[in-house]
Amino acid sequence: MVSDIDGIGPSYDRIAQRYAQEIGRELQGKPLDRALLDAIAELAGSGLVLDLGCGPGHVSRYLSARGASCVGLDLSPAMCQLANDPSSGLRSAVADMTAVPVRSGVAAAVVALYSVIHLAEPDRRRAYEEFARVLSPGGIALIGFHVRDADSGAGENRRMFDWWGQPIDLTFHFLDPSVEIELLADAGLRRIARLDRTPIPNGEHPSERSYILVQRD
Repeated sequence: MVSDIDGIGPSYDRIAQRYAQEIGRELQGKPLDRALLDAIAELAGSGLVLDLGCGPGHVSRYLSARGASCVGLDLSPAMCQLANDPSSGLRSAVADMTAVPVRSGVAAAVVALYSVIHLAEPDRRRAYEEFARVLSPGGIALIGFHVRDADSGAGENRRMFDWWGQPIDLTFHFLDPSVEIELLADAGLRRIARLDRTPIPNGEHPSERSYILVQRD
């Protein structure tokens, strides 16, 4: 059976440079996102932070600038090339978040901002189980996703075959926060905070968003 995962890496390879240009500096205009990442950096302390679905590395760079020891993982080799920054010590590698290639219990925190949106529910379950596996006891994970926009509601999805004039094959899942909290709990990750927000005018795709902070017991 073909999974949504199969098209993610090749699709993002084709748009990596444009994505970095358009979205790579988005945190500058997102104070709530930055505040959540500040909390991750503080809670993780000197421990390892895994940025899963790191894209061009903008989240990893932000966390690193706040003292976090961050490693990015992404299905797209082109994105990983953009995320690597030898001058600052930032590292990234090609990997699948449903089979994270690190030892169990080594991470203080996991961040997955707008990366689980490409996974159908069975794959999200596997990803959340991996988040729990790689986290140390008491470790935290931050998951961010789209909930709805003008065309799609929570629980629906949209498939795209063209982005910025490049051929892609990506499915975008709009997720129900209550469902995701249950899936995370099934994986052994307990909710400790949830933030819902409306879109920033003229600053991003006009979708309502949710961020869930969970902890491994």
